[in-house]
Amino acid sequence: QVQLVESGGGLVQAGGSLRLSCAASGRTFSRPAMGWFRAAPGKEREFVAAISWSGEDIHYADSVKGRFTIDRDNAKNTVYLQMNSLKPEDTAIYYCTLDFSTKSIMEGLGSWGQGTQVTVSS
Repeated sequence: QVQLVESGGGLVQAGGSLRLSCAASGRTFSRPAMGWFRAAPGKEREFVAAISWSGEDIHYADSVKGRFTIDRDNAKNTVYLQMNSLKPEDTAIYYCTLDFSTKSIMEGLGSWGQGTQVTVSS
């Protein structure tokens, strides 16, 4: 069974930046895709970003394009989410996810971490 542990969340002012990390351990697929979702208060979990093993296939939600960047370090089994120009509407619990492909990631079919809180104040 795979374990995903997120870190890097916190409180930041609007316009600021945060970098989230997610380390995978345990039994994982060979060359898994990884990604991020988020759940704002009172809302369902929504897709944020996904990246393939090679890093050549990357997808973003329209709401974060141009502000967020996903990347990964396969030697460390870690995926990152660099979040710039943060807005109050980015406030949410951010969840790391891992699965076979970016497609299955985007469909929400992967394994999940426990989440890390990101709060953006206005």
